[in-house]
Amino acid sequence: MATNASLKIDDKEYPLPVIVGTEGEKAVDTRALRTASGYVAFDQGYGNTASCESQITYLDGDSGILRHRGYPIEQLAAQSDYVETAYLVIYGELPSATQRKEFGLRLRQNAAVETQMQRIFEGFPKDAPPMAMLSSIVASLAAHYPHLATNNFEHDLKSFDLAAAMAISKIRTIGAMIYRYQKGLPYIFPKQELPFCENFLHMMFSEPYQDYVAAPEIAKALNLLLLLHADHEQNCSTSTVRMVGSSAANLFTSISAGICALSGPLHGGANTAVMQMLQSIHDEGDDGTRFIAAAKSGSKTNRLMGFGHAVYKNFDPRAKIIGKACDDVLAKLGINDPLLAIAKNLEQAALKDDYFVSRKLYPNVDFYSGIIMRALGVPVNMFTVLFAIGRAPGWIANWREVAANPKGRIYRPRQIYSGAVKRDYVPIGQRG
Repeated sequence: MATNASLKIDDKEYPLPVIVGTEGEKAVDTRALRTASGYVAFDQGYGNTASCESQITYLDGDSGILRHRGYPIEQLAAQSDYVETAYLVIYGELPSATQRKEFGLRLRQNAAVETQMQRIFEGFPKDAPPMAMLSSIVASLAAHYPHLATNNFEHDLKSFDLAAAMAISKIRTIGAMIYRYQKGLPYIFPKQELPFCENFLHMMFSEPYQDYVAAPEIAKALNLLLLLHADHEQNCSTSTVRMVGSSAANLFTSISAGICALSGPLHGGANTAVMQMLQSIHDEGDDGTRFIAAAKSGSKTNRLMGFGHAVYKNFDPRAKIIGKACDDVLAKLGINDPLLAIAKNLEQAALKDDYFVSRKLYPNVDFYSGIIMRALGVPVNMFTVLFAIGRAPGWIANWREVAANPKGRIYRPRQIYSGAVKRDYVPIGQRG
């Protein structure tokens, strides 16, 4: 395997070292190129640029592989749970029984949102975008707990265990409170005796005098949904967390920035787009048949959302896992929902129709996660909030890698300037 490369510009060659990852990923190291030659590498959107070395998640889109700390997502989904996987993603190893107990205790003890913080909600309109509320309130954690958010890596790493547990647990509680605030319902406080997902459903759906008790299949489906979103390599929001964190910004501030990135429809809004597509099909009196025919004809107005993936060129391994869970949840709930019926029609067409199979337009994780959340009673505008709850461990782990790297530097991409060249100032009275 090559250990060196070179770049030839005109008649001069510039040697460039080669970096090889543990799974065989190869990169040409261009860090010294600008100093040596005056040139920079241009890669709009960083689609072919490795911005960091990371030990957290390995993703091979061509082969449909996703592993956290070396463990295949299929094994974690079948044998682990969200809290244990969160520990693995953050700390690098599966926890011992004692470590699992201590981690769970930290999550339970830091789930509540104090009365002073609750007043923040009152400053938002009832119809405020939930992700805007989530990012703002998570950012405020740095103000409410300044001893955990000093913007000093050495100090913040000493209190990392508490800050990480607080972030995971409070993001979940804040998400449930946003839902209830917008519905004009009183807040339901967390119960320490409940597991992570059951506690979230309790805070979301309980009535003042009647606790919501989740059926095992429902809690299991939510657990799986969060687990499958725990981390996904250097996506837009995770890269944002690392970039903000590289300035020595604290964990809460960096996560808030990641939430802002996730709120964009091209990133965290994919499962919302799926439900909007299904609603549009239903509104037109279609069961999906006409929509599929139009999509196959190349109609740009009939774009299949939730099919195919920008990274996975064969199949999304998470979709195979969650697709089965989706069937179990729908069967358990016995829901007669026309949108879910349309979704199943689209799924069957995509799995069997050669048009979709030949183009590898398989249902992805966003397709199934939207269906499951609708079946659980989660409104569409809260879908991305649940995505953020699931993704918190990955954001935390990536922030920690940045903070703990003694050779780290602030992220500072270059650009190719394409604006006006030097020109002289013209007084306002002389401008045409």
